[in-house]
Amino acid sequence: MILLSISLWFILEKAILIACIIGLSFFIAMYTTYAERKVAGWLQDRHGPNRAGPFGILQPLADGGKLFFKEEIIPLASNKVLFLLGPGLAMITSLVTSTVIPWGAPIVTDKGSIPLQVADVDMGILIVFSVVSVGVYGIMIGGWASNNKFSLIAAIRGASQMVSYELPMGLALIAVLFMTGSLKMSVIVDNQIHGGWGGFLSWHVWSQPLGFIIFFVCALAECNRTPFDLPEAENELNFGYHQEYSSMKLGFYLFAEYINMFVSSAVIATLFLGGYDIPFVNEASWKLEPWLMSLISFSMLMAKISFLLFVFIWIRWTIPRFRYDQLMNLGWKKLIPLALLNMIITAAVMLWLKK
Repeated sequence: MILLSISLWFILEKAILIACIIGLSFFIAMYTTYAERKVAGWLQDRHGPNRAGPFGILQPLADGGKLFFKEEIIPLASNKVLFLLGPGLAMITSLVTSTVIPWGAPIVTDKGSIPLQVADVDMGILIVFSVVSVGVYGIMIGGWASNNKFSLIAAIRGASQMVSYELPMGLALIAVLFMTGSLKMSVIVDNQIHGGWGGFLSWHVWSQPLGFIIFFVCALAECNRTPFDLPEAENELNFGYHQEYSSMKLGFYLFAEYINMFVSSAVIATLFLGGYDIPFVNEASWKLEPWLMSLISFSMLMAKISFLLFVFIWIRWTIPRFRYDQLMNLGWKKLIPLALLNMIITAAVMLWLKK
């Protein structure tokens, strides 16, 4: 009976955490669309959304309602099962990657600690990469099942782009793993907490600046963001791989992109920016309630994610789109050699320091 009660409490704890993460992901994705248009308006010297609610803050709700009530259209020549499966697969894979991210400091109680992480598994970062690699099927299935030539070309572009940029991203990550000696996301964060200035000097962005830049550029490509948005090039492919989609099936694809941005920013913050670590501060000296410390650490992680999301948006409205040959040359001829060089230098320095 005791084991049963413990199991039920564990399941309830994880279910609540999963529900909170999913709700947070949808909320952030929804208001990232608002932030994108507001930042675009600011950069282009115009207002942006300002009609739906005060300062336009209800614009995402208006957009979501519009998608919900749009007519569902399924092309007659499409593969209907795969046509419906594509956007669902894109949405699921974008959400699953958030399960291994530590969202804050564990809540310590008399009965133990409650980690703000769904699954603290030994191969945590590998789960992120494996799920991201499956995400390309959402694009490929949607583009092929539409039975539209432009959608198929865009899907092929998306698949080859993701495969090309996963390689330098993985190589950049290996250099970080050399330094931490673990694939567990919680261990990677703990490795960055202890150091000068409240852990600030231990962040991997200082020891791996080239790896950080490579990882961030590859994250832009994995999320199909400008200047890597070739699968959605409107002026070339008539809106890309989701051209034949309407209503919430289109909404799933659009939402999946913004959730991928949010989760990618969380992964980058965890790997390179100390995760939920509070810079310049020794948290042990605060002597606050455990739940309050967890809330503050979660807020710090969200601040880092918000900054990275702003950079995602900023890049979109300042850098023009690459040609496709330039995109592939950058991945294969520039980023992969740089990532290999960074990995070799990191291994050599660590070997030299051990002597």
